[in-house]
Amino acid sequence: MKLTKLYNEFFKSEKKGGLILVFATTISLVLANSAWSEDYISLWQADLGGHSIIQWINDGLMAIFFLLIGLELEREFYCGELSDIKKASLPIVGAIGGMLVPAALYLLLNFGTETQAGAGIPMATDIALVLGILSLLGNRVPVSLKIFLTALAVIDDLGAIIEITIFYSGTVVFSNLLIALGTFGILVVLNRLNVRNLIPYLVGGVAMWYFMLHSGVHATITGAMLAFAIPFGYCGEKSPSNILQHYLHKPVAFLILPLFAAANMCIPIGEGWQSSLVDANNLGIVLGLVVGKPLGIWLFSYIGVVLGFCALPSDLKWKNIVGAGFLGGIGFTMSIFIAILAFDDETIVNSSKIAIIIASILAGIIGLLVLRLTLKAQVDNNEGV
Repeated sequence: MKLTKLYNEFFKSEKKGGLILVFATTISLVLANSAWSEDYISLWQADLGGHSIIQWINDGLMAIFFLLIGLELEREFYCGELSDIKKASLPIVGAIGGMLVPAALYLLLNFGTETQAGAGIPMATDIALVLGILSLLGNRVPVSLKIFLTALAVIDDLGAIIEITIFYSGTVVFSNLLIALGTFGILVVLNRLNVRNLIPYLVGGVAMWYFMLHSGVHATITGAMLAFAIPFGYCGEKSPSNILQHYLHKPVAFLILPLFAAANMCIPIGEGWQSSLVDANNLGIVLGLVVGKPLGIWLFSYIGVVLGFCALPSDLKWKNIVGAGFLGGIGFTMSIFIAILAFDDETIVNSSKIAIIIASILAGIIGLLVLRLTLKAQVDNNEGV
């Protein structure tokens, strides 16, 4: 199975970015609990043009992250794995299960409480960390498994975009929303007129972001909307979409996501933090990511194959899908992002972040071990034939 140049570029930048993400998170946690804790935390809250640095990162730079996500979605829909419904059906069905089951487990513990808004937290998958861990297995990983996990995570991101738009927006200022949507409409018209210069789209994207920011709908959605306004062409490497995606990979992987991790993981961990892990919210997050994700991905994939909606690639076995499902439980970036949107109480947000880290580590370790054992067994069996 041949991988496109852009996919290989994406895979390499994501797996390296995952390692930097872990490093940034670790350093931030250490500094937030050191003798420099107060100064370090204040740094991210410093005012910059009427907004704190952390707000600029979460509302501004993360819109660029969502732009890259949107461009990746566009590529997958036009000429990637999601362009062929037969190939796309397995990761689509798996992703749906990987979102619904974790949310159901979370709501089972939190429905009717002040934390029920956190149901979206365990639905997320961090593609950078997933591909980073997958790279540790080397060339034993079948191409079909890489594609399954990547497509699943992309669909997961689409689900997150829909979640944020519907459930995590504030009071809507319709005048600003209409201006933002009108700007989007103009960009779509430029697309239809085959305007291929990126500058009008980027300028329009900034204007759209500004009005969306002041509309009550979360501004990061602008990134995904802008991606689908930019011309894609016919899967050519010189299309505006592909060019922009190429230039965004490294800044997002090596700058934006590490900054997001550093800014949002400066959590002072006090004594007795372990006791909060049994709270309904944190327990729901851990169960959702560590149990709900692999269960949902495997179960829905299995049902889809049994019912004939999709097919399991010939070089994969169901135990591989179990391992992939655990890796899908690495929520991290998107889970933290949704936690910030879901709760106003800083104490709940911080305890949620700790639960996300613990759950992501557990899911990652289990997934790595399962795949290491099952993929090794497959290679041995093939060699013995």
